[in-house]
Amino acid sequence: MVAAIPSKSHLHRLLICAALADEPTKIYCQHTGAEDIAATVACLEVLGAQVIVLVDGFNVVPINIKDIPKQCVLPCRESGSTLRFLLPVVAALGVTATFAMQGRLPERPLFPLDEQLTKHGITLTRPNATTLRICGQLKAGNYELPGNVSSQYISGLLIALPLLKQDSKLAITGKIESADYLAITINVQREFRVLHDYTEQLYTINGSACYRSPQYTNVDGDWSNGAFWLACGAMPDCSITLNKIYQNSLQGDRLILAILSQLGAVVSRNEEQVTVTENQRQAVDIDAAAIPDLIPVVAAVLSTAIGTSKITNAGRLRIKESDRLATTASTLNALGAKIIELKDGLIIEGVSSLKGGTVDAHNDHRIAMCAAVASLACIEPVILTGAEAVNKSYPQLWFDFAKLGKNLMIEE
Repeated sequence: MVAAIPSKSHLHRLLICAALADEPTKIYCQHTGAEDIAATVACLEVLGAQVIVLVDGFNVVPINIKDIPKQCVLPCRESGSTLRFLLPVVAALGVTATFAMQGRLPERPLFPLDEQLTKHGITLTRPNATTLRICGQLKAGNYELPGNVSSQYISGLLIALPLLKQDSKLAITGKIESADYLAITINVQREFRVLHDYTEQLYTINGSACYRSPQYTNVDGDWSNGAFWLACGAMPDCSITLNKIYQNSLQGDRLILAILSQLGAVVSRNEEQVTVTENQRQAVDIDAAAIPDLIPVVAAVLSTAIGTSKITNAGRLRIKESDRLATTASTLNALGAKIIELKDGLIIEGVSSLKGGTVDAHNDHRIAMCAAVASLACIEPVILTGAEAVNKSYPQLWFDFAKLGKNLMIEE
């Protein structure tokens, strides 16, 4: 049995809203030491919040608007969530800030969020390859973003625009591909008593809103990282029980259960626990538009399924910590899979077993997890280099995975 770690998506939003609130907030969760969360905490502290790490979570003392620095450097590290959420917030606060970025983050796109900010009073410059400088005061008005870009752009504006004095409107054009993540944002804001009038395509955001602390709140278990364990349960001779994971979660990656059921795994569940047990795996076709983070571990499971699977609408994976379509295919193929990389997807011809070998995580926590899932179907050991990539979201993963006693070796 494995306990789900706290949802990174949920915790980012709670920390930011707590830092903007009127009173301190206690956030109950297991403290995992995830690097992305540490980046958000560090940035909020630079802006003036006090984030106290406790055994059972965080105590957030909010930013005092009068004490916000006029200029600062915000250490985003490699966290795309931190950058995309805080860029509009800092703009709304009127802070001149330099976002310091590491890894592949400077290469990841910000368009069209950057365009919307510059249209509303903000100047963005790149002093060098690893920094982004923002100055100016964000203005209320009419904003527009397409629905098929990162939902974090939309969420960042939803969090920031209530800080402005006047009302704003945010129109979403086209189909929204990550609606579940927006639902998490809206739910967290509702918890802090910031409400929007909205339809599926148009948000009306009241200015001069006050984030009011709920005093305490809890973080959901993480379905994105939990999907790693559930995928392991679907592999040969495996069964995994994951607890502290909630069926009524708003996280879109809870769809991992439907995918695993469809490909043949035995899935049983109750309100706070899921068990996945291996059964004969059958090929399935998957539309990845709403669940891109699941694809590396799901591809590992499908690599030994009977038949040929196709994954489509996964183009956004190319702009993650690595080009995840390329690195998923190359990692699994190096272990003996038969995968063809498409422009926006993968074709996976199932094989009876994988052979094993040496693969690299490509500085990407999801690719490290992909290799670990695949190792459960390998005849020979898998040697994984760059395994420290999991520190981004799940630092204790290898300690927990070692309990399975399987043939994965970590190369220091």
